[in-house]
Formats: sequence, C-alpha cells, structure tokens
Amino acid sequence: MSELFYLIAGFLVSLIISAKVVPIVIRVSYQLNLFAVPNSRSSTIYRIPTLGGISIFFGFIMGMTLTSDGYFVSGAVYIIAAVLIMFFVGLKDDIVTLSARKKLISQVAVAAILIFLGDFRFTSLHGFLGIGTIPLIPSALLTGFVYIVFINAFNLIDGIDGLAAGLGIFTASFFGIWFFMTGHTEFSIISFSLVGGLSGFFLYNVYGKKNKIFMGDTGSLVVGTIMGVLVIQFNEFNIDQTAPYAIFASPAVSFGILIYPLMDTLRVFSIRLSQKKSPFTADKNHTHHRLLALGLNHRQATYLILAINALFSLTILNINWIGIIWLMAFNLFAGGLLLLLPSYLLSMQDKISKDDPHQQILLFNYREPIKARIKKIIIDKGQFRITKVISEKLRRISFW
Repeated sequence: MSELFYLIAGFLVSLIISAKVVPIVIRVSYQLNLFAVPNSRSSTIYRIPTLGGISIFFGFIMGMTLTSDGYFVSGAVYIIAAVLIMFFVGLKDDIVTLSARKKLISQVAVAAILIFLGDFRFTSLHGFLGIGTIPLIPSALLTGFVYIVFINAFNLIDGIDGLAAGLGIFTASFFGIWFFMTGHTEFSIISFSLVGGLSGFFLYNVYGKKNKIFMGDTGSLVVGTIMGVLVIQFNEFNIDQTAPYAIFASPAVSFGILIYPLMDTLRVFSIRLSQKKSPFTADKNHTHHRLLALGLNHRQATYLILAINALFSLTILNINWIGIIWLMAFNLFAGGLLLLLPSYLLSMQDKISKDDPHQQILLFNYREPIKARIKKIIIDKGQFRITKVISEKLRRISFW
C-alpha cells in the first residue's frame, strides 16, 4: 500500500508544481518577449511562449526527488544530471537557437553519462538474431544510438498542440504501471513523476486560451531523455522471462508502444535524405501536418494519433508471442502503412501544392500529383487506342 502512496504522491507533486509554474513562465515570456514567431513551417499563426518545458522539468525533478523516500534508484543522480544538461541545452535553443551539430554533441554527452556512469544500457538482445548478452562496447554503441533516436523523436513530433506531451503521458503511464506491477516501484515513481509534469503542461498547451504555451526544446529534449531511460530499463527487467508479468519480445513491444514518434521520425528522415538535405532540416512533412492539411484541427489530430497509438500498442501486446523478428516486421509494415495513409489521401485530393518548399506528398518527391498522373495515363491509353483503331481501319482499306 505504501508503494501506491508514493506513486500517487509523485504524480500529484509533479502535476501541481508543473501547473503552478506554467503561468509564471508565460508571464515572464511576455515580459521578455520570448515567443515562437510564426513562419511558413508553423502550425499556428499566433505568437505563443515556447518555454513550457520549464514546468515539465521542475515538476518531474520535484516529483521524483520528494517522493522517492526509501526507494533508492542506483544511478538516479546521473538521470538528474542528464536531464539537467538537456534542460539547459533546450532552454538555450529556445532563446537563441543552437545548431543541430551542437545539440547532437550534447546528446552524445548525455548518452555517455547515462551509459558509462549510470549504467543505464542494454545488456542483452533477448535472443534477437540468436544474440543474448552483448559486450560493453557494442552495448554502448547500441544504447547511445537509442538515446539519440528517442531524444530527437520527441523533439521532432512537437509540432502541434498536445502531441508530444500526450504521447509522453501515454507511454510513461504504460511503463509506470508495468514497473509497479513487477515490483520496480522506484522506476514507477520516475514514470509517474514525468506523467504529472506533462499533465500540468498539457492542460495549458491544449486547453489554454490566454495562458497557452508550447513545450519547446526545453521540454521535448527532457522528455526524450527520460523516455530513453524508461525504455532501456523496461527491456532490462524483461530479460528474466520467469519473473511475474514478464513480456515476451520486449524490444519489439517497446518499439510498438512508441510507434508514432519512432516511425514518423524514420519517415521524415527518409524524405529529407532522399532530397539530399540534412535529416535535421525543419519542414512540414510529419504525419500530424498531413492530418492538419486534411482538415483536422490540432486537438482532433492529437487525439486521433493518441487513439491509434493506443490501439496499436494493445495489438502488439496481444501478439507478442510471435517473437521479436516477426513483431518488429509487423511494427514496420503496419506502422508504416498507417503513417503513409494521410499522405496518400492528400495526394489523391491534390491538397498539397507542388511548389511548397516545406512539404512533399509521400515518401519521395513525386513531380506530379497522383490524379494528374492517372489522368495522363488515361489520355495516353486513349490516344493509343484511337491510333490503333485508325491504323487497323487503314490496314483493312489498303488490303481490300
């Protein structure tokens, strides 16, 4: 019972602190003129404060530290150190803008702290491709890559109201419940401290009118860092398949739980690389931008993505018995189709201008809309059919 008390306390402390900090951040942002300036890539036309991540950071830190009495997390100081670094990197980027190179260097440094000092790393591939325990160097390289992917994934999906926060709330809640059920209360407190911090921000981000605020890099980099730690520990605790509530094929399951941020990142990176651009170049190729172009508003697009992500997660949890390889294949195939569907619908309706520098129709740059190509094919076939009939008539005439 005491475990549940600390869990709820962690959530409530972080929620209250986050909700109390947001109005202060908004007031200071107006005083210092710190806003997101709308441009051709923006999903809003209004000047909105961008430092909402401050509330998430303080809510999480206070919730985690004040309610973990008696539940020692080995390496917790390194989690705080990593989050603190990402917080200041994001804060500087939101105020004066950092280059992608500097942000990447800071992410590598954070990954190194968590891996080599905190020992938050993958130690096994769970039998994937017949590989079990992995040595330190391959483990560090794989884990470092995962940290960087997660940090950037949450940074990239922070494009419409409530999306990054909503997905963070959903995934952290899932991991928090699983940690609690399996007796890992310390990581459950960490998870629900993040849920509380995100929830306090979510209310203002989605439902705020005069007090509306964006997460900014200050928040998305922090959320991505914490999520990386939770995913790695989830997989580490599932190495022992004899433990209660152990989940088979946990690497593929954790990928499926975070299907939207991971697959959307893979999709936009593929588009940018195909255009010979830096994968960190900002554009409007994300699936949530496709949904906005189809006529949904921010709230509708966010809740639709959250619902699909939740249904997808439920599906993979129920079919995890098929094994890591097949489940990962299902993630890539089904997740890829789901994320391409809005783009396909747009291409059929010709709702994206061909000369829009920030958007492309599907995965690659089609020079003509699908309707135009179909029309051209029909005309070409029609002309070919007419030409064939005429030539046949002439042949018959010449024969007779």
